Amino acid sequence: MSVLGPGGVTLAGDRSREVNRVATYVLYAALAAPPAIFGSRDAAIVAFWCIIFSVGLLFAALSHLRKGHLVVISGLAVISACYLFVLHEQLSSHPWVASANPIWKIASAELGEPLEPSVAIVRGQPYFALGVSLANILALLLGTIVGAERGKSRKALDVLAWSGVIYAIYGIGALELDPDQILWQEKTAYIGNLTATFINRNTAAAYFGSVSVVWLILLMRAVRQRLSSSSISRHELLRLIAKPDANILLRLVMLFVCLTAMFLTNSRGGVLVSLVMMIFAFGVSFRRYLSSKRKMALASVCACGAVLSLWLVMGGKVASRFELQGLLDEGRTSAYRSTIGIIQDNPWFGTGLGTFPWSFPAYRRDDISLEGVWDIAHSTPLEFASELGVPMAVLVSIAWLAGLLTLVAGLRRQGSAAVAALSALSVSLIALMHSVIDFSIQVPGYSMVVFALLGIGLGSALLPDRSPSLAASAIQGGLPSERQLRRR
Repeated sequence: MSVLGPGGVTLAGDRSREVNRVATYVLYAALAAPPAIFGSRDAAIVAFWCIIFSVGLLFAALSHLRKGHLVVISGLAVISACYLFVLHEQLSSHPWVASANPIWKIASAELGEPLEPSVAIVRGQPYFALGVSLANILALLLGTIVGAERGKSRKALDVLAWSGVIYAIYGIGALELDPDQILWQEKTAYIGNLTATFINRNTAAAYFGSVSVVWLILLMRAVRQRLSSSSISRHELLRLIAKPDANILLRLVMLFVCLTAMFLTNSRGGVLVSLVMMIFAFGVSFRRYLSSKRKMALASVCACGAVLSLWLVMGGKVASRFELQGLLDEGRTSAYRSTIGIIQDNPWFGTGLGTFPWSFPAYRRDDISLEGVWDIAHSTPLEFASELGVPMAVLVSIAWLAGLLTLVAGLRRQGSAAVAALSALSVSLIALMHSVIDFSIQVPGYSMVVFALLGIGLGSALLPDRSPSLAASAIQGGLPSERQLRRR
């Protein structure tokens, strides 16, 4: 039985929050720090984050978790078990089910000496490539546990948003003052394009687009708090324009800074997907105020007009790339066909996690330019299926779909829970859609942020609503308000 302290707050809840403090700070670090050093692409940095996330989970309290949270954690455990089974088959000298890749028999015949076969075409590579997947799973689990505690999602979104502004200011300043440098190293590609602390401009565009959407959602929340009625009227709009709130102006300026960084990347896919999700987030934020079809149509036209204006004013170089190359260049479409060939020959267990650079050359089509090395498929779903097999790819796709549907259900909530669910849904869709035609979610500095935010959204979306009797008691003075509970 829980013991009630002063004001009706349980002492067990106080102890849970104290224990959870370390996990909370680790989660804030997961939202802010991974992009800092070249997008955390180095294996040693990924290993460091795995250790930090593990420490955070050791200090994470579980007493506040509800049935829905346990279902999410159980589902994550099932997926992890299937993932480990596939890795066992790829790494083991004596797999339980899978058959060795034929390439070992061919190599043995060519060399004239016996070679020990394996499912992976590069022995041991799945083990060395495991770090990013492990970091993402730990970040998701940590975000779900901490996000299940009331009041944490609001602070977590602030951490993500402000850290994104810091990276954006650095990126804009570096592009203006020293465009040939990334941190302390010389820039070897994307000269003249903003990459901030990332190596690739497309990943930078997806990141700053994600942060821009979060700032837009926070801005819309501040605007909704200024509205005094349940519908938007001309009087309400004129009042907001005539007497702008300082909080609204601050969020508007920060949104503009992140949008500027996004457009300066000159990434086609990253910018386009982010702008689409901004329209989506705007519509969801004000859906309660757009009761009639006329208001809905007017709001849609205004949102599209605002995005088009941004495109015309800030997206000149991006538009020129679309005119010259379209959305996808021929090299990528040919690479996709080549990757599909890998999947067709290795449908069940793939060629091994992290082995795409070694498997692709044998399937490289003649219409792909000989210039450059294709070490990434530029389509995360195709590369995942080629390395781990179709069944594992289908299972992960189902898990993503279930997570997105949970976030959609969370949009019906009130307050911070709905804001966290919308932010997680929007950023997840940016990452997923962009990764269909690129590899942004494969970069640890971006993927860890996405998975941590996804966990926060799931944790908040699955929290039960406060009961009417509890709310009534709080109004009558018997229990503290939600703001007082957060302070305690």
